[in-house]
Amino acid sequence: MFADRQTVEQVERMKVSTCLNPVHTGLAVFGCLLGFTKISAEMQDPDLKRLAERIGRVEGLPVVTNPGILPPEQFLDEVLTLRIPNPFMPDTPQRIATDTSQKLSIRFGETIKSYLASPELSLSDLQAIPAVFAGWLRYLMGVDDNGDAFDLSPDPLLATVRPYVQDLKLGAPADRKALSKTLAPLLSDASIFGVDLISAGLSDRVLNAFVSMLQGPGAVADTLAALTAQF
Repeated sequence: MFADRQTVEQVERMKVSTCLNPVHTGLAVFGCLLGFTKISAEMQDPDLKRLAERIGRVEGLPVVTNPGILPPEQFLDEVLTLRIPNPFMPDTPQRIATDTSQKLSIRFGETIKSYLASPELSLSDLQAIPAVFAGWLRYLMGVDDNGDAFDLSPDPLLATVRPYVQDLKLGAPADRKALSKTLAPLLSDASIFGVDLISAGLSDRVLNAFVSMLQGPGAVADTLAALTAQF
């Protein structure tokens, strides 16, 4: 397809902020926690597949940029049914999880801003995106869902964001009020999430999912199962 610069930029925004990259980042974070080494394999997991579908089709498409030359619904359908599940694509969660702190604001923050700006849309419809944020916090602990340590992918802000969760222990009771206070500076950082999650009214949803993922081995999978069952 040949197009002018404006159309190309709109296609890029459609891809990066809605139809591909947000799905990739959600799968990357949870893939690292759940021991996956290929993104395509994650689409065989029913809960992760429902999460990917929710991110793209339900939460993203209502605010997608339509470039005209390529229908977003068609592009997203190809992403979810052909590209990401393709076992010959060499994408790994570990590679895609690289620089996540630099990606969240573009891949999810723009969608949140659009919801905030729209009188027809409700933030209550955003369920998968806060779960991804919670998954990222859980990922930063460097402990997978079995309780085993793993290496975090490179990220320029690891030294800044890891201290917020470094004292948390899997299976140890989390004081919800104390955790909320500890994480407040991070959750309100619009340079990471694109918006201040506390002011936007999304921080409680993130904290609830994060606390659930701290309960012990298997808690990430259990939290995902419970969440996606509501989709």
